[in-house]
Amino acid sequence: MIEEVRIPEISENVTSGKVVKVLVQVGETVEIDDILIEFETEKALVEIPSTAYGKIVEIPISEGQELKVGDLIAKIETSDQNETSKTADEPAEAKVHKKTKASSERVSDDSDEEKATTRKSSRDIDQSTRKDDGPGQSEPETKRPPAPAAPSVRRFARELGVDIYQVQGHGPGGRISEDDVKAFVKQGGAAAPSGPTIPAHEPSLPDFSRWGEIEPVELPAVRRLTAQSTATSWQMVPHVTQFDRSDITLLESFLKNKGAKLQRRGIKLTVTAVVAKVCAAALLKFPRFNASIDMGGNRLIFKKYVHIGVAVDTERGLLVPVIRNADGKSISELAADISDLAERARNKKIKPDEMEGGSFTISNQGGIGGTQFTPIVMWPQAAILGISRTAVEPLYLDGAFQPRSMLPLALSYDHRIIDGADAARFLRWICECLEQPFNLHLD
Repeated sequence: MIEEVRIPEISENVTSGKVVKVLVQVGETVEIDDILIEFETEKALVEIPSTAYGKIVEIPISEGQELKVGDLIAKIETSDQNETSKTADEPAEAKVHKKTKASSERVSDDSDEEKATTRKSSRDIDQSTRKDDGPGQSEPETKRPPAPAAPSVRRFARELGVDIYQVQGHGPGGRISEDDVKAFVKQGGAAAPSGPTIPAHEPSLPDFSRWGEIEPVELPAVRRLTAQSTATSWQMVPHVTQFDRSDITLLESFLKNKGAKLQRRGIKLTVTAVVAKVCAAALLKFPRFNASIDMGGNRLIFKKYVHIGVAVDTERGLLVPVIRNADGKSISELAADISDLAERARNKKIKPDEMEGGSFTISNQGGIGGTQFTPIVMWPQAAILGISRTAVEPLYLDGAFQPRSMLPLALSYDHRIIDGADAARFLRWICECLEQPFNLHLD
């Protein structure tokens, strides 16, 4: 019997990618979970495993080819014994989750599947905030069975303002496709009530060649995804930015004294790691900054976890890996995590699930330059902290001007959730903790 291996659903919002490397050949025998190809999505390099044991009879793809989720990558000739094996019946999605998470978390297969299921359930609950099934539902999503559609199809329905539960699927088992959503709209299907939506298409550009020579360049995958996510964030979130400065003269002495010791252990101690530690404590003290707003359900969702995203500048564009449970980690542990995630993000080794679930974001441009900037909140988060370059300035202290290292900070926040006074208190508390770190232990 011939079994087809296709690109599985890898992660939320991942719908396509490029074949970087084909690791097998026709005629070769592969085991279950043997890696067939390396597949580059918008933000990560993913290894796609085989879902069957047998001999490869066809590979209808080539390196550099663009593929979508569900596209065929190989045909494998299997035996009857293989067809009835327990492992061969596992869904492709479970296999790729098991394979990728096993390499990064180094736990047993059983633990991987349990954790993957737990994370998926958490994401499904969080999707009520993202209006996966349209705002204004009379019944919360957590009480409804998941819609039989891929994450990309649910996102497409959201963009069109369509309630995915009203769409009739024509795929296997009633599975809903993009074509089903389009047909529903063409037939006059009702859009989801109230709430802002994202336009499916932008207005056409003028013909710039009328005024001079032009060079059209295809938008890279990461830039395309960044454009989509920032446009969504800008339209969904009423932005306000609060500015402040922190005197980090003592902190710089601390970094200099302790940095050499950690450097011998292979850990680079940075301002970002200290700020991440302070922000983790601030999110516990000011829980609204760790929340999301559900306008359709008229509620705030307070998160009991503290997962902090750290923006990383890469050759492919901006990536934001997430530090899990940052509130329970020391400064040295945070520094090690930031260094590891940033390196793997730049080397295309970061996994899609390592860039999901952030509840707050830090963007440090101090190493590049500039005096201030206004970062965009990453919807559905409530806030983001921007860090600019430290400048030595004269500060009047104890009756005289003294040279002090001043760190500019910018806090952008969702004004639907957070008031200006709360933002000022939050940012001032961060500044004071950076100036006097013992403030962290007062409460």
